[in-house]
Amino acid sequence: MTLSATRLLVAAATVVMLSPIAVSASQRVATSLPELFAGSETVVVAHVESVSSLWQENNHGDRIIVSRILLRVEETLKGAPAMLHWMEVPGGTLDGLTLHVSSLPSLAAGERGVFFLEQSGGQAFKTPRLRGEGILKLDDNDRVQGSSVRLDDVRSTARQSGN
Repeated sequence: MTLSATRLLVAAATVVMLSPIAVSASQRVATSLPELFAGSETVVVAHVESVSSLWQENNHGDRIIVSRILLRVEETLKGAPAMLHWMEVPGGTLDGLTLHVSSLPSLAAGERGVFFLEQSGGQAFKTPRLRGEGILKLDDNDRVQGSSVRLDDVRSTARQSGN
């Protein structure tokens, strides 16, 4: 076997061996709606009013970009009713740099969704429950993007959960 044929064979074997790792790393185990409701302090249907990014130091001393998202509440499914909520998530764009966190969807002003929120360590900002699993973006037909779950299903789960 020639040297180039050997290299090709090794490269192909490496791709085949690493493929299951890439596939399993990209798959996410979805948390059920009742579990999301049970673990959340606040659940709202809301529009993203604005997104602003800033530099912040995390618990490990790393300087990262975080986004503060103002949610205009349309409906409260759990928790004390409020017209607005501030949510903070790692990631965003600032000073020409973008930090994308794979476990969180990107959010832009005007988008609408169901937000499962919890208090963030005594801060004024809430965080989504279980990172991205606590953010269910809605399409124009009130369907959770990428699923068959409808907003009415979420409302029904809220009623069944006693919220």
